[in-house]
Amino acid sequence: MITNTIDTRHATANQYSFSSGNSLPYTGVPFGMNFFGVQTSDQRGSWWFHPKDRTFQGYRLTHQPSPWMGDFSRVLFTPLSGDVHQASTFHTQSSYRPDESTFKPTHVSVTQLRYDITSTLIPSMYGGVLTTDYRDENAGFMLSLPGRYAIEQVDAHTLQGHVINFSGAEDPDFSFYFTLKFDEAITSEAINESGEDGNILVRFGNIKQQTMRFGTSFINLEQAILNLSREENQTAAEYLEKSLTEWEGYLSRIEVEHQDKAHTETFYHNFYRMFLFPQTFYEFDANNEKIHYDTYSKKVRPGVLYTNNGFWDTYKTVYPMYSLIAKEKYEDMLEGFLNSFNETGFLPKWLSPDERGLMPGTLIDAVIADAAVKGIRSDLMEQFLAAMKKAATVQSENSNYGRQGTLDYLKYGYVPSTYHESVNHTLDYAYSDFCISQVAKTLGDTETAEYYATQSLNYRNIFDKETGFMRAKDSDGVFRENFLDIRWGRDYAEGSAWQSSYAVYQDFAGLVKEHGGEQAFEKKLIELNNQAPRYNVDGYGFEIHEMSEMAALEFGQLAISNQPSFHYPFLFSYIGKPEMAQPLLKQLMTQAFNASPEGYPGDEDNGSMAGWYIFNSLGFYPVTPGSGEYVLGMPLVSKATVHLSSGEKLEITASPNYPQQQFLHETKRNGEVHSKLFFDHADLMQGGTINYQLGTVPTPRTVTAEDLPFSLSK
Repeated sequence: MITNTIDTRHATANQYSFSSGNSLPYTGVPFGMNFFGVQTSDQRGSWWFHPKDRTFQGYRLTHQPSPWMGDFSRVLFTPLSGDVHQASTFHTQSSYRPDESTFKPTHVSVTQLRYDITSTLIPSMYGGVLTTDYRDENAGFMLSLPGRYAIEQVDAHTLQGHVINFSGAEDPDFSFYFTLKFDEAITSEAINESGEDGNILVRFGNIKQQTMRFGTSFINLEQAILNLSREENQTAAEYLEKSLTEWEGYLSRIEVEHQDKAHTETFYHNFYRMFLFPQTFYEFDANNEKIHYDTYSKKVRPGVLYTNNGFWDTYKTVYPMYSLIAKEKYEDMLEGFLNSFNETGFLPKWLSPDERGLMPGTLIDAVIADAAVKGIRSDLMEQFLAAMKKAATVQSENSNYGRQGTLDYLKYGYVPSTYHESVNHTLDYAYSDFCISQVAKTLGDTETAEYYATQSLNYRNIFDKETGFMRAKDSDGVFRENFLDIRWGRDYAEGSAWQSSYAVYQDFAGLVKEHGGEQAFEKKLIELNNQAPRYNVDGYGFEIHEMSEMAALEFGQLAISNQPSFHYPFLFSYIGKPEMAQPLLKQLMTQAFNASPEGYPGDEDNGSMAGWYIFNSLGFYPVTPGSGEYVLGMPLVSKATVHLSSGEKLEITASPNYPQQQFLHETKRNGEVHSKLFFDHADLMQGGTINYQLGTVPTPRTVTAEDLPFSLSK
């Protein structure tokens, strides 16, 4: 079983100032509505777990997609026994031995040394089961309810209530409902209270084991009860078997072998993280119809909805991977994203639980365009095109929604420097314009396709040929003075000009021309990679963690620690020199990623960095979502079988495959030499074979224009 080899503490050794993934040890079903993790400290805010902590405060039911977003609708379950001085997290916490605990995607199990209690929590989509073995007298359980809450004891076996806590939401009364049902009766006084920041202590007398099944809902209490009723007759073993079956169903979609078993461990720890987000945000009513709570209108509405996703990160790798192996989920998610548009008037950018308005651009456009060119949910594309065009032309009165500086972008052909991070806004809008063009093309709307294809060339308007960088301009067309290429912030999002000047996914051939040709572009890329990872903090006024992580790796200005640099090694392919990047890709995979608590070079971000590793392990990468292409890279696997959503199998081999093989000598597709520097999605979905022959020295060759990856100016 692949699932049993995964330890969810992967990439969880983090702090505010330095990220090794900023991941959390999530136990839950794939794309679960709730996740659960061991809370080791309530003194570090969003960083409530650390693998080196030896304190157990309880099992946290959480909806936190990232420490930078914060949590919402959280509660804490804490088994206990004996006398407790005070009902608080501090007074009830216990030491535990991390190395003797179980942290699996399917379940989490801890022995609290203070109480000599062993408990196991197994999740389901809308609830779960907590079994606790007691050894001391006066068995008990504490339920911590941060924020506003109400709770009542219905009978000797049942508690129910709701909690209101969130980092941000359209509805100030956004509530999370729960019902808890205990096998053994509650012996303490009946509970019926409400207030703020409650710690509810219940007792069960001198019992040896307690089983608590629970149901939850974002709809109402009746729905939480209904959700529990559908599974309350299951045993803990049946909960576990169902969760294991769901995880194996996803994790077995790619089977890999490596010469080094450590790479296999790293692969599947990454693969696990690709099936956590976005989280399910819909439920099934009494008629088994899909419903969800719309925080914008504060109403229950029909249909699916998903949350906890930042498209600025995930469009690059997560959804392209779903297009290959999880098309059915991609289709459902698209329907949910369209529901978000219909309910708020704009497509989502960063959902948690609703629109948070973070990061530049409207890069869900790439998620839509990639689906469109791959024939996924073609029935929704006419509606999506209208939604995309609205964001490109209408300025929302609420800055959380749509583009920023929309009208100025249309007026000047760029976002002026009066807007924060204007360079990234400009480049992301240009790429989104390309995505709009691609969707229009699939619909036969030639006029729209041509207009937005032209708009997508707006990146040229902020390119400074003198310095070779994208630079901020004011409304008079004058570049900002006192330019420094390593200055982070101000005009750039989480980077400097080095990390922000190559986001021209739609037209790298055009970017090469702007630089003065292939020779000049190659020289620039060499400079990018071979310099020291220096940075200037003036734009922020202090060192942000992304700077620290780039400096720690020593890969020049290639900040693989953050999403804007994900495609940098592949830039060499657009000048016909992929061999320049092949050792680089292999070094990044083997030096920056592993299966430990320090498993990532920076923030993992909802499966996006995990997806980078998965794609590159297989030897290709979706540089330009919306093009239908994957650029060849450098495989790490020795063998892989990809079970495609088409029902076909893609068999991949790479040999000889030892550390000294740093180069891709030759590629064969279905037994024939493959000269192109990319694969086509439609071709891959037919299955077949990819055979990579690796080598110890590079194999330069003359590359024709037809062999180069997609570019508008190709």
